[in-house]
Amino acid sequence: MTASISVDLRKRILKACDSGLGTQAVATRFEVSTSFVRKLKQRRRETGRIEAFPRRSGPKPKLKAHEEALRGLIHAQPDATLEELRERLGVEVELSTLWYTLDRLGLTVKKNPARQRATARRRSGRSQRMDRVSADT
Repeated sequence: MTASISVDLRKRILKACDSGLGTQAVATRFEVSTSFVRKLKQRRRETGRIEAFPRRSGPKPKLKAHEEALRGLIHAQPDATLEELRERLGVEVELSTLWYTLDRLGLTVKKNPARQRATARRRSGRSQRMDRVSADT
């Protein structure tokens, strides 16, 4: 992530625009993008402000208020899937958000048993094929 452009540079860019230079010429002169110059002019026109927007300090924890309920659900039924946990919490969040929260709390969830069976079957089939190939040579 790059740093915000200083207010001083923003003022100089707008001064150059006000003097009659075109957007492309100003962008080239100050080594910024033409879209930045257009957006800066638009922002000054619409809001009267030219400062950079404040930056967020990280992702907003969407399930912070539900952490204890989530711990209780996992404790009551440790083999619940993410979909089941989301449904029981009654919160509309993506499954990835729920997973990241569980990971941050150090909690684990049920693995997909059908997938585990398929993986085990696939591996055993592969080892059988490898045994046949080595017996043939």
